[in-house]
Amino acid sequence: MKKSTQELLDILKSTENINDYIQLQQQELLDLSLPAILQKLLDTQQLTKADVIRASGLDRIYAYQIFSGAKTPSINKLLALSFAMRLNLEQTQQLLKSAGYPILYARKQWDSVLIFSIQKQLPLPEVNDLLYELKLPLLE
Repeated sequence: MKKSTQELLDILKSTENINDYIQLQQQELLDLSLPAILQKLLDTQQLTKADVIRASGLDRIYAYQIFSGAKTPSINKLLALSFAMRLNLEQTQQLLKSAGYPILYARKQWDSVLIFSIQKQLPLPEVNDLLYELKLPLLE
C-alpha cells in the first residue's frame, strides 16, 4: 500500500541518514522524468503521441520535442497536452507537479475554469472558448 505524502514527510523528519531513507522508501519516491510520465499517461489513456499532438493544437515538432525531453513546456502547453490526453484532475495535478509547476488552485479564477473543464471532460477548443468568454488567457 502506498504511503501518503504526510507519512513520508513524518518518516523523513525522523530520519538520521538520508541514504537510508532513500533506500528504504525507494518504491514511494517519484523518480520519473517528464517524458517518462508523459509516456506512462499515454499508455494509461491508450493514446498515441500523434493523436495527442493533433488534439493539443501544438506545433508538431515542438510537441515531439516535449515528449522526448528536448524542450521544457510552459504550463499552458503542458495543460494543452493534458486536455488532449483527456486526463482527470488527479492525473493533471500529477503532471503539473512532475514538471515543477504548481497544481491548479480552486481560488484562482483561471485555475477554476480549468478544473471545471477537466471535471466536465471538455475538449481543448471548448476550454479556450470558455476562457475567451471570461477574458482569461487561452491555452496555446
